[in-house]
Amino acid sequence: MTTAFLDHMRATLAEIEADGLFKRERMIATPQSTRVQVGGREVINLCANNYLGLANHPALIDAAIAAMQAHGFGMASVRFICGTQELHRALEARLAKYLDMDDSILFAACFDANGALFEPLLGREDAVVSDALNHASIIDGIRLCKARRYRYANSDMDDLEAQLRAARADGARHIMIATDGVFSMDGYLARLPEIRALAERYDALVMVDDCHATGFMGPQGRGTPAHLGVRADILTGTLGKALGGALGGYIAGPQPVIDLLRQRARPYLFSNALPPAIVAAGIAALDIVEGADDLRAQLFDNAAYWRAGLAAAGFDLLPGEHPIIPVMLYDAHKAQAMAARLFDLGVYVSPFFFPVVPKGQARIRTQMNAALTRKDLDQALAAFAQAGHDTGILS
Repeated sequence: MTTAFLDHMRATLAEIEADGLFKRERMIATPQSTRVQVGGREVINLCANNYLGLANHPALIDAAIAAMQAHGFGMASVRFICGTQELHRALEARLAKYLDMDDSILFAACFDANGALFEPLLGREDAVVSDALNHASIIDGIRLCKARRYRYANSDMDDLEAQLRAARADGARHIMIATDGVFSMDGYLARLPEIRALAERYDALVMVDDCHATGFMGPQGRGTPAHLGVRADILTGTLGKALGGALGGYIAGPQPVIDLLRQRARPYLFSNALPPAIVAAGIAALDIVEGADDLRAQLFDNAAYWRAGLAAAGFDLLPGEHPIIPVMLYDAHKAQAMAARLFDLGVYVSPFFFPVVPKGQARIRTQMNAALTRKDLDQALAAFAQAGHDTGILS
């Protein structure tokens, strides 16, 4: 390793620090929950993707322990060599049934699922049309494939139609529209009914990444398409948010699509199979989620209460119905100062700034959880108001 190279790394890090964009990790000394121990203090946790509060659920822990005792710790192999157990196929079948798809295929994470999706399915003769605010994993997955790439402005249906028209004019054999179901930095829902209508008009496929919706949006938590009354051709998603909060991703879709991905998807072919404990806990999570109308109702009741309280205090919020509720601060330094003051006041949040969001769009992304109590929310609202005044964000 040359001195010049390391000096270049140090200079880059110093520039990130000077711009107020340096990210720091804080160690949680307890299981993931509504209140966690950080730095020897108990704080209210408003920044986890633990939408239904299942990350520390006893049924998931019991299922994981039982699976580890019966099936071992890890697979030490990729799926097609000697890494597939009946548990893996049971979860894939269960996910497919839950999502009303022919089949599904598991990955280490949804980042891997999105990275795996496009290259096996789309060639040089094809086209992919992607929303400008899609998750980084979709962007990276599209970069790996040879299809022609078109991008439309976030949720701009006129621009989407223009890109579809251009793809058809350029002679595309197959066209796939790729979108997040929920744009996770903003909490906005994709305009899936209009996307579906345009897809039908231009004979295109619709792919939806539903990580921030599966388990709690729509009937039985079946996701954004179910919530909006439309059908996606291909769904990607995760076990790492509402479905237990550990790790693991999936693609669900028509049988030929899943079969081809088993043959050609590189993150599937060259990554170890998910550990049995994770798979069994995923099945247990689905058992809970399918009947969790009470948790879903509480989650959205919490979200409405929280949004109203922040608005009443004078914070600038992005509109929406999703449990992601961003508090807009615009400046990275202000976002970090606000987060630090909130931590002093017993509330754990994370500031979001470039490159996670565009420059000038820094924010604190708050996320609701069905397990949060009204006492938790009232205490956190009081802390937000005080921190806002202390940092000069509120007048």
